[in-house]
Amino acid sequence: QVHLVESGGDLVQAGGSLRLSCAASGNIYAIDSMGWYRQAPGKSRELVAVLSTRGATTYADSVKGRFAISRDGARDPLYLQMNSLKPEDTGVYYCTALAEGTYSWGQGTQVTVSS
Repeated sequence: QVHLVESGGDLVQAGGSLRLSCAASGNIYAIDSMGWYRQAPGKSRELVAVLSTRGATTYADSVKGRFAISRDGARDPLYLQMNSLKPEDTGVYYCTALAEGTYSWGQGTQVTVSS
């Protein structure tokens, strides 16, 4: 089992930047991939970015060129660098990890982008 804790969410003006962090504990060496999802008020949860342990990345079209997902190693946090933020990026951002066929989720961190 993998336990995830997100941090870094904040209130920021449009055009600004934030970096989210996700600390993993537990069976971290079994993690195949990690990612970020977000959920805006009244909307379903959507994929933001995914990073596999082989280094492959996937981004939602809406964040390509503005967000970057990274992680240095199995014992290091997962990051999401968010630049040129827009009001539509507002939402609760969740970290997820896939390990041994099971997805784990963090509690989420709130990102609010004001116009």
